[in-house]
Amino acid sequence: MKKFEEKTTHTETIYNGKVVKLQVDDVTLPDGNTSKRELIKHSGAVAIIPITKDNKIVFVEQYRKPLEKSLVEIPAGKLENGEEPEVTAKRELEEETGYTTTESMAFAASFYTSPGFADEIMYLYTAKNLEPVENPAAGDDDEFIELIELTLEEAKQYVKNKRIHDAKTNYAVLYLETLERM
Repeated sequence: MKKFEEKTTHTETIYNGKVVKLQVDDVTLPDGNTSKRELIKHSGAVAIIPITKDNKIVFVEQYRKPLEKSLVEIPAGKLENGEEPEVTAKRELEEETGYTTTESMAFAASFYTSPGFADEIMYLYTAKNLEPVENPAAGDDDEFIELIELTLEEAKQYVKNKRIHDAKTNYAVLYLETLERM
């Protein structure tokens, strides 16, 4: 038995959508009591830190409906069924920014985005030596984005001013800041 393991006794699927599945699990707790867990199931995602030849980071600004405002973020996207994270990263980089890289992408880290209620894991890659794609793959029909290129110092100011205010992008800025110090 795993430390603090909760045994699922029943699962009810509430919603099964294009991006997430919502389920409610009845569980037996380590002390023998029971409880309910509301869970979001997700296929996983990637995020990319695209760095231009002149050492600027390419961000996308987009409206986020749950927040009712726009955020400046690193490009990211959902893993397709059976797709390797690096393949997803290369596809999302092209779709969201119109760039590709002449090098292989470097894996930086992976992390769970919201482990209190979701199983989504995000894989973070860096992409350097960006080249514009002549005819980039089309992005999602319902996605409206604008590119913003910032230095690391400018990105840190965006964090301070909460224009960058999501976990993956904050993590990316911190990651680059740590690399710079080494």
